[in-house]
Amino acid sequence: MPQTLLLIEDDARLQALLVQYLEPFGFRVEARSDGPAGLAALDECSPDLVILDIMLPGMNGFEVCRAMRQRSQVPVIMLTARGEVMDRVAGLELGADDYLPKPFEPRELVARIQSVLRRGRSQEPSPHQAVRGFGRLSIDFAARAASLEGQDIGLTTNEFNALAVLAKNFGTVLDRDALLQELRGLESESFNRAVDITMSRLRQKLGDDPKTPEFIKTVWGAGYMFIAREGGHD
Repeated sequence: MPQTLLLIEDDARLQALLVQYLEPFGFRVEARSDGPAGLAALDECSPDLVILDIMLPGMNGFEVCRAMRQRSQVPVIMLTARGEVMDRVAGLELGADDYLPKPFEPRELVARIQSVLRRGRSQEPSPHQAVRGFGRLSIDFAARAASLEGQDIGLTTNEFNALAVLAKNFGTVLDRDALLQELRGLESESFNRAVDITMSRLRQKLGDDPKTPEFIKTVWGAGYMFIAREGGHD
């Protein structure tokens, strides 16, 4: 079945161009022109990925992304006319997965869509390894979800990717470059902070205090290390 993209873009000309360009790549595109309509479509069409313009009338893209994250962890690529680093950082803090500054080549957008969707499907374990427990934390690698004491903690694509690669490398310090590979699509020159922001969001959802960590330890000057042993509370 074709994957569904939800495009929220108020520029009618660009919206029509992108719909026409994306559909031959095998995507079904649902297009909306403002934030409220986009949020309604989130429930109506259950998209596999959202392309979200920041500069929307009324309810801007940041507000839409915040509202989306309260109800869904669908991957989000944000479009920004200014391309400013702070806009991208703000979006990342809200849970966006990638960014593309305007103007852009439509083929680059396709590449980024494919990259984000591919990252979402990557690193799937064999069935007997699908769910692994680390004390209070359970990671379902097949469903790409994590829960604390049975309660889902609602990780975004990037947050889950970071947690998964850390957990699979228990006791090993992973530097920012290694973790950034799990966040591909984010421009490394603009997103040296991407890993730190993602880790901060991940720790907040895990309830993990960096000073007395239960799951993720910061190794200053080196990177991050997963310290929760599988099956126990060590």
